[in-house]
Amino acid sequence: MSKRPFVHMTLAAGLVALPLCAHAAARNNNTDTLALQVALDRAGFSPGVIDGTMGGKTRQAIRGFQEANTLEVTGNPDAQTLGALGDETGATATVMVTETDAAGPFVRIPESMTEKARLDWLGYASVEEALAEKYHTTPRTLRSLNPGTNFSAGSEITVPAVRSPGLTSVSADKWDATLDQLSVAKAQPVAAKIVVDKSDRAVRAYDASGKLIAQFPASIGSEHDPLPIGEWKINGVGRLPPFHYNPKLFWDAEATDMKATVPPGPNGPVGVTWIDLSKDHYGIHGTPEPEMIGRTQSHGCIRLTNWDAAKLAQMVRSGTPAILED
Repeated sequence: MSKRPFVHMTLAAGLVALPLCAHAAARNNNTDTLALQVALDRAGFSPGVIDGTMGGKTRQAIRGFQEANTLEVTGNPDAQTLGALGDETGATATVMVTETDAAGPFVRIPESMTEKARLDWLGYASVEEALAEKYHTTPRTLRSLNPGTNFSAGSEITVPAVRSPGLTSVSADKWDATLDQLSVAKAQPVAAKIVVDKSDRAVRAYDASGKLIAQFPASIGSEHDPLPIGEWKINGVGRLPPFHYNPKLFWDAEATDMKATVPPGPNGPVGVTWIDLSKDHYGIHGTPEPEMIGRTQSHGCIRLTNWDAAKLAQMVRSGTPAILED
Protein backbone atom coordinates (compact mmCIF):
# COMPACT_ATOMS: atom_id res chain seq x y z
CA MET A 1 0.00 0.00 0.00
CA SER A 2 1.21 3.48 -0.80
CA LYS A 3 1.87 5.77 2.16
CA ARG A 4 1.97 8.90 0.01
CA PRO A 5 0.42 11.82 1.89
CA PHE A 6 -3.02 12.91 0.78
CA VAL A 7 -2.31 16.63 0.38
CA HIS A 8 0.75 18.32 -1.07
CA MET A 9 0.69 21.76 0.55
CA THR A 10 1.61 24.82 -1.51
CA LEU A 11 1.75 28.49 -0.57
CA ALA A 12 -0.17 31.08 -2.54
CA ALA A 13 0.85 34.72 -2.74
CA GLY A 14 -0.43 36.70 0.20
CA LEU A 15 -0.91 33.71 2.50
CA VAL A 16 0.99 33.37 5.76
CA ALA A 17 3.25 30.31 5.85
CA LEU A 18 2.32 27.77 8.51
CA PRO A 19 4.96 26.12 10.68
CA LEU A 20 6.17 22.75 9.43
CA CYS A 21 4.38 21.00 12.29
CA ALA A 22 1.09 22.58 11.14
CA HIS A 23 1.67 21.33 7.58
CA ALA A 24 2.34 17.85 8.95
CA ALA A 25 -0.81 17.98 11.06
CA ALA A 26 -2.89 19.04 8.04
CA ARG A 27 -1.52 16.17 5.96
CA ASN A 28 -2.15 13.65 8.74
CA ASN A 29 -5.70 14.91 9.33
CA ASN A 30 -6.52 14.69 5.62
CA THR A 31 -4.97 11.22 5.33
CA ASP A 32 -6.94 10.03 8.38
CA THR A 33 -10.17 11.42 6.93
CA LEU A 34 -9.46 9.82 3.55
CA ALA A 35 -8.99 6.45 5.28
CA LEU A 36 -12.21 6.99 7.24
CA GLN A 37 -14.15 7.86 4.05
CA VAL A 38 -12.79 4.76 2.30
CA ALA A 39 -13.83 2.54 5.21
CA LEU A 40 -17.32 4.06 5.31
CA ASP A 41 -17.71 3.66 1.56
CA ARG A 42 -16.70 0.01 1.71
CA ALA A 43 -19.11 -0.56 4.61
CA GLY A 44 -22.03 0.78 2.55
CA PHE A 45 -22.31 4.19 4.24
CA SER A 46 -21.31 6.57 1.51
CA PRO A 47 -19.64 9.90 2.24
CA GLY A 48 -20.25 10.94 -1.36
CA VAL A 49 -16.99 11.87 -3.08
CA ILE A 50 -13.89 10.76 -1.21
CA ASP A 51 -11.74 13.86 -0.87
CA GLY A 52 -10.12 13.78 2.59
CA THR A 53 -12.42 16.52 3.90
CA MET A 54 -14.35 16.04 7.14
CA GLY A 55 -17.59 17.63 5.99
CA GLY A 56 -21.28 17.16 6.62
CA LYS A 57 -21.69 14.16 4.32
CA THR A 58 -18.85 12.28 6.02
CA ARG A 59 -20.34 12.95 9.47
CA GLN A 60 -23.73 11.86 8.15
CA ALA A 61 -22.16 8.61 6.93
CA ILE A 62 -20.59 8.11 10.37
CA ARG A 63 -23.99 8.58 12.03
CA GLY A 64 -25.55 6.03 9.70
CA PHE A 65 -22.80 3.50 10.40
CA GLN A 66 -23.12 4.09 14.13
CA GLU A 67 -26.88 3.54 14.02
CA ALA A 68 -26.49 0.36 12.00
CA ASN A 69 -23.95 -1.00 14.46
CA THR A 70 -25.80 0.01 17.66
CA LEU A 71 -23.12 2.52 18.62
CA GLU A 72 -23.72 5.90 20.20
CA VAL A 73 -24.81 8.14 17.31
CA THR A 74 -22.54 11.19 17.47
CA GLY A 75 -21.24 11.71 13.94
CA ASN A 76 -17.72 11.67 15.39
CA PRO A 77 -15.09 9.04 14.54
CA ASP A 78 -14.57 7.88 18.11
CA ALA A 79 -12.54 4.83 19.09
CA GLN A 80 -15.54 2.48 19.10
CA THR A 81 -16.60 3.58 15.64
CA LEU A 82 -13.12 3.26 14.20
CA GLY A 83 -12.79 -0.16 15.82
CA ALA A 84 -16.07 -1.32 14.27
CA LEU A 85 -15.01 -0.02 10.85
CA GLY A 86 -11.61 -1.69 11.05
CA ASP A 87 -8.61 -0.81 8.92
CA GLU A 88 -8.01 -3.83 6.72
CA THR A 89 -7.32 -2.05 3.46
CA GLY A 90 -5.68 1.25 4.31
CA ALA A 91 -6.59 4.57 2.78
CA THR A 92 -5.01 4.15 -0.65
CA ALA A 93 -3.87 1.57 -3.16
CA THR A 94 -1.35 1.75 -5.98
CA VAL A 95 -2.86 0.70 -9.30
CA MET A 96 -1.90 0.84 -12.95
CA VAL A 97 -3.92 2.87 -15.44
CA THR A 98 -5.12 0.27 -17.94
CA GLU A 99 -5.49 0.60 -21.70
CA THR A 100 -9.26 0.46 -21.15
CA ASP A 101 -9.10 3.29 -18.60
CA ALA A 102 -7.14 5.50 -20.98
CA ALA A 103 -8.91 4.57 -24.20
CA GLY A 104 -12.16 6.46 -23.68
CA PRO A 105 -13.56 7.49 -26.06
CA PHE A 106 -13.80 10.80 -24.25
CA VAL A 107 -16.35 13.33 -25.35
CA ARG A 108 -17.06 17.03 -24.94
CA ILE A 109 -20.41 17.27 -23.19
CA PRO A 110 -22.56 20.07 -24.66
CA GLU A 111 -24.81 22.24 -22.52
CA SER A 112 -28.14 22.00 -24.31
CA MET A 113 -30.38 18.94 -24.38
CA THR A 114 -30.76 19.31 -28.15
CA GLU A 115 -27.01 19.08 -28.68
CA LYS A 116 -26.71 16.19 -26.22
CA ALA A 117 -29.41 14.34 -28.16
CA ARG A 118 -27.17 14.40 -31.25
CA LEU A 119 -24.57 12.23 -29.52
CA ASP A 120 -24.62 8.43 -29.28
CA TRP A 121 -23.24 8.16 -25.76
CA LEU A 122 -22.64 10.64 -22.94
CA GLY A 123 -19.41 9.17 -21.66
CA TYR A 124 -16.62 10.72 -19.65
CA ALA A 125 -14.92 13.93 -20.74
CA SER A 126 -11.41 12.85 -19.71
CA VAL A 127 -9.39 9.98 -18.30
CA GLU A 128 -9.19 11.88 -15.00
CA GLU A 129 -12.99 12.04 -14.75
CA ALA A 130 -13.29 8.34 -15.59
CA LEU A 131 -10.70 7.37 -12.98
CA ALA A 132 -12.28 9.68 -10.40
CA GLU A 133 -15.64 7.88 -10.75
CA LYS A 134 -13.91 4.50 -10.70
CA TYR A 135 -12.36 5.32 -7.32
CA HIS A 136 -15.26 7.39 -5.91
CA THR A 137 -13.28 10.61 -5.78
CA THR A 138 -12.69 13.80 -7.76
CA PRO A 139 -10.18 14.72 -10.49
CA ARG A 140 -8.74 17.32 -8.12
CA THR A 141 -8.14 14.70 -5.42
CA LEU A 142 -6.53 12.37 -7.95
CA ARG A 143 -4.16 15.13 -9.03
CA SER A 144 -3.31 15.85 -5.37
CA LEU A 145 -2.53 12.18 -4.82
CA ASN A 146 -0.51 11.99 -8.04
CA PRO A 147 1.30 15.29 -8.72
CA GLY A 148 2.83 15.45 -12.18
CA THR A 149 1.09 12.31 -13.45
CA ASN A 150 -0.57 12.44 -16.89
CA PHE A 151 -2.71 9.32 -16.18
CA SER A 152 -1.64 7.64 -19.42
CA ALA A 153 -1.94 3.87 -19.88
CA GLY A 154 0.73 2.08 -17.85
CA SER A 155 1.07 4.86 -15.26
CA GLU A 156 1.13 3.75 -11.64
CA ILE A 157 -1.16 5.95 -9.57
CA THR A 158 -2.35 6.21 -5.98
CA VAL A 159 -6.13 6.00 -5.53
CA PRO A 160 -8.66 5.62 -2.69
CA ALA A 161 -8.82 1.90 -1.87
CA VAL A 162 -12.53 1.45 -2.55
CA ARG A 163 -12.21 -1.36 -5.06
CA SER A 164 -12.66 -4.83 -3.61
CA PRO A 165 -10.38 -7.67 -4.77
CA GLY A 166 -13.32 -9.60 -6.23
CA LEU A 167 -14.02 -7.03 -8.92
CA THR A 168 -12.73 -7.72 -12.41
CA SER A 169 -12.46 -5.79 -15.65
CA VAL A 170 -13.87 -8.78 -17.58
CA SER A 171 -17.58 -7.97 -17.97
CA ALA A 172 -20.40 -9.88 -19.63
CA ASP A 173 -22.47 -6.91 -20.79
CA LYS A 174 -22.59 -3.13 -20.75
CA TRP A 175 -24.23 -2.88 -17.32
CA ASP A 176 -21.70 -5.29 -15.81
CA ALA A 177 -18.96 -3.17 -17.40
CA THR A 178 -20.53 -0.08 -15.83
CA LEU A 179 -20.60 -1.68 -12.39
CA ASP A 180 -16.95 -2.60 -12.83
CA GLN A 181 -16.08 0.90 -14.01
CA LEU A 182 -17.76 2.30 -10.89
CA SER A 183 -16.14 -0.28 -8.57
CA VAL A 184 -19.55 -1.58 -7.48
CA ALA A 185 -20.03 -5.30 -6.80
CA LYS A 186 -22.89 -6.88 -8.73
CA ALA A 187 -24.05 -8.88 -5.68
CA GLN A 188 -25.55 -6.59 -3.04
CA PRO A 189 -27.75 -7.18 0.02
CA VAL A 190 -31.47 -6.99 -0.73
CA ALA A 191 -33.27 -3.87 0.52
CA ALA A 192 -36.74 -4.60 1.94
CA LYS A 193 -37.51 -0.86 1.92
CA ILE A 194 -35.84 2.45 1.28
CA VAL A 195 -36.42 5.74 3.05
CA VAL A 196 -35.67 9.12 1.47
CA ASP A 197 -35.09 11.63 4.27
CA LYS A 198 -35.52 15.21 3.09
CA SER A 199 -34.21 16.84 6.27
CA ASP A 200 -30.99 14.83 6.26
CA ARG A 201 -30.73 14.71 2.45
CA ALA A 202 -30.09 10.99 2.57
CA VAL A 203 -31.40 7.74 1.09
CA ARG A 204 -31.36 4.77 3.49
CA ALA A 205 -31.85 1.09 2.74
CA TYR A 206 -33.20 -1.39 5.32
CA ASP A 207 -33.33 -5.17 5.29
CA ALA A 208 -36.35 -7.33 6.15
CA SER A 209 -35.56 -7.16 9.88
CA GLY A 210 -35.58 -3.35 9.82
CA LYS A 211 -31.80 -3.06 10.11
CA LEU A 212 -30.14 -0.15 8.31
CA ILE A 213 -27.82 -1.71 5.73
CA ALA A 214 -26.77 1.21 3.50
CA GLN A 215 -26.95 4.99 3.34
CA PHE A 216 -26.27 7.47 0.56
CA PRO A 217 -26.13 11.29 0.52
CA ALA A 218 -28.61 12.83 -1.91
CA SER A 219 -29.84 15.99 -3.59
CA ILE A 220 -33.57 16.10 -2.92
CA GLY A 221 -36.34 18.26 -4.36
CA SER A 222 -36.54 22.03 -4.67
CA GLU A 223 -38.86 24.96 -4.08
CA HIS A 224 -40.23 24.55 -7.61
CA ASP A 225 -40.37 20.74 -7.51
CA PRO A 226 -40.77 19.63 -3.88
CA LEU A 227 -40.19 16.06 -2.80
CA PRO A 228 -43.54 14.18 -2.97
CA ILE A 229 -43.83 13.15 0.68
CA GLY A 230 -45.61 9.84 1.16
CA GLU A 231 -45.42 6.08 0.76
CA TRP A 232 -44.61 4.95 -2.75
CA LYS A 233 -42.91 1.93 -4.27
CA ILE A 234 -40.30 1.17 -6.86
CA ASN A 235 -41.77 0.30 -10.25
CA GLY A 236 -38.51 -0.91 -11.72
CA VAL A 237 -34.90 -0.06 -12.51
CA GLY A 238 -33.62 1.34 -15.79
CA ARG A 239 -29.94 0.57 -16.25
CA LEU A 240 -28.07 2.89 -18.65
CA PRO A 241 -31.36 4.49 -19.71
CA PRO A 242 -31.85 7.24 -22.27
CA PHE A 243 -33.45 10.39 -20.91
CA HIS A 244 -36.67 11.64 -22.46
CA TYR A 245 -36.51 15.40 -22.08
CA ASN A 246 -39.83 17.22 -21.98
CA PRO A 247 -39.35 20.98 -21.42
CA LYS A 248 -42.91 21.29 -20.11
CA LEU A 249 -41.81 19.40 -16.98
CA PHE A 250 -38.89 21.74 -16.25
CA TRP A 251 -39.56 25.17 -14.76
CA ASP A 252 -36.16 26.45 -15.93
CA ALA A 253 -36.42 25.20 -19.53
CA GLU A 254 -35.72 27.68 -22.32
CA ALA A 255 -38.72 28.83 -24.33
CA THR A 256 -37.07 27.44 -27.47
CA ASP A 257 -36.43 23.98 -26.01
CA MET A 258 -37.98 21.03 -27.80
CA LYS A 259 -38.59 17.47 -26.67
CA ALA A 260 -35.48 15.34 -27.08
CA THR A 261 -34.25 11.83 -26.37
CA VAL A 262 -30.86 12.16 -24.73
CA PRO A 263 -28.56 9.12 -24.97
CA PRO A 264 -27.37 7.20 -21.91
CA GLY A 265 -24.04 7.49 -20.19
CA PRO A 266 -22.43 8.60 -16.92
CA ASN A 267 -22.62 12.24 -18.06
CA GLY A 268 -26.29 11.99 -18.98
CA PRO A 269 -28.92 13.96 -17.05
CA VAL A 270 -29.79 10.90 -14.91
CA GLY A 271 -26.36 9.31 -14.88
CA VAL A 272 -26.10 5.54 -15.19
CA THR A 273 -29.46 4.47 -13.75
CA TRP A 274 -33.08 5.50 -13.19
CA ILE A 275 -34.92 3.85 -10.27
CA ASP A 276 -38.53 4.55 -11.14
CA LEU A 277 -40.99 5.49 -8.38
CA SER A 278 -44.74 4.93 -8.49
CA LYS A 279 -45.19 8.71 -8.35
CA ASP A 280 -45.34 9.90 -11.98
CA HIS A 281 -42.14 11.56 -13.26
CA TYR A 282 -40.21 10.87 -10.05
CA GLY A 283 -37.25 8.60 -9.52
CA ILE A 284 -33.87 8.05 -7.89
CA HIS A 285 -30.98 8.44 -10.30
CA GLY A 286 -27.32 9.17 -10.85
CA THR A 287 -25.69 12.46 -11.78
CA PRO A 288 -22.92 13.86 -13.99
CA GLU A 289 -21.83 16.11 -11.08
CA PRO A 290 -21.01 13.92 -8.05
CA GLU A 291 -19.34 16.78 -6.15
CA MET A 292 -22.65 18.66 -6.08
CA ILE A 293 -24.62 15.92 -4.31
CA GLY A 294 -26.19 17.33 -1.15
CA ARG A 295 -25.18 20.87 -2.11
CA THR A 296 -27.73 21.62 -4.83
CA GLN A 297 -31.42 21.04 -5.27
CA SER A 298 -32.92 18.82 -7.95
CA HIS A 299 -35.95 19.03 -10.22
CA GLY A 300 -37.94 17.07 -7.65
CA CYS A 301 -36.17 13.74 -8.11
CA ILE A 302 -33.54 12.20 -5.85
CA ARG A 303 -29.96 12.37 -7.14
CA LEU A 304 -27.05 10.20 -5.98
CA THR A 305 -23.50 9.81 -7.23
CA ASN A 306 -23.34 7.35 -10.10
CA TRP A 307 -21.61 4.73 -7.96
CA ASP A 308 -24.16 5.05 -5.15
CA ALA A 309 -27.09 4.96 -7.61
CA ALA A 310 -25.64 1.84 -9.26
CA LYS A 311 -25.24 0.16 -5.88
CA LEU A 312 -28.81 1.00 -4.84
CA ALA A 313 -30.06 -0.27 -8.21
CA GLN A 314 -28.58 -3.68 -7.34
CA MET A 315 -30.29 -3.67 -3.92
CA VAL A 316 -33.90 -2.90 -4.88
CA ARG A 317 -36.58 -4.80 -6.79
CA SER A 318 -39.87 -3.96 -8.45
CA GLY A 319 -42.35 -3.41 -5.59
CA THR A 320 -39.77 -2.37 -2.97
CA PRO A 321 -41.47 0.20 -0.69
CA ALA A 322 -40.07 3.72 -0.99
CA ILE A 323 -40.97 6.07 1.87
CA LEU A 324 -40.35 9.74 1.21
CA GLU A 325 -40.39 11.79 4.38
CA ASP A 326 -39.64 15.25 5.77
